[in-house]
Amino acid sequence: MDLPHVCDQTVHLVREVGAFIRKEQQKVTSGDIELKSLNSLVSYVDKQAEEQLVAGLTRIVPEAGFIAEEGTGERNGNGLNWIVDPLDGTTNFLHGLPVYSVSVALHDGKDLVIGVVLEVGQNECFHAYRGGGAYVNGSPISVSSNATLADSLLATGFPYYDFERMEEYLNLLRDCFQKTRGVRRWGSAAVDLAYVACGRFDGFFEYGLNPWDVAAGTLLVQEAGGKVSAFSPTNDPIFGREILASSSSVYDELNELVREHL
Repeated sequence: MDLPHVCDQTVHLVREVGAFIRKEQQKVTSGDIELKSLNSLVSYVDKQAEEQLVAGLTRIVPEAGFIAEEGTGERNGNGLNWIVDPLDGTTNFLHGLPVYSVSVALHDGKDLVIGVVLEVGQNECFHAYRGGGAYVNGSPISVSSNATLADSLLATGFPYYDFERMEEYLNLLRDCFQKTRGVRRWGSAAVDLAYVACGRFDGFFEYGLNPWDVAAGTLLVQEAGGKVSAFSPTNDPIFGREILASSSSVYDELNELVREHL
């Protein structure tokens, strides 16, 4: 597979879908919103955006299957799959907040090989392919060079349906408040990871996530020189519903802090 060419085509498609989402943002009404499960919202914009992505990605790599949030397309059991979130940060989108994104990754059954995240509000497109580095709007990016957790700005996501680890999570946050420059919660894991990749955040952690939330951003962080893992060394950060990502310089310190609580 010609990864640079496939990545370029994917970026073009994602930008087209992002333009559709941006245009529809002012049109969505409360009557368009559906509740999939506790605090999990969806609208026609998510569904139509995913349909556009699946149709376009099928033309780019016809043999690949799909792992998509809204269930469009079928998974390829042999391993080559697009992992698609048509609108990460739907709650932000529906409430008129600016941080929401399109996230698309290609997984070959063993590794992530392409990752694209478009932060729609700022029109920033992050992309990476295996071995090719990471970029935003065509310019190379790298993770932060801050050497210690005390100098770091972290990102996380607040639990919104899985509250089983709430006490441990709040204790971890308490430590983070005291041992870092601060903690931010944007509401889009894909954007959080993209911001780790470009050095705006030094690290990110969250649990209760799905593959489409983190796949593209994981490759961005790795190709930008960072590290990604689950909380447990035996778990998988893409499919294991928990993730820790950071610059290489603070990874050990952040990993120790997270594992102490979670």
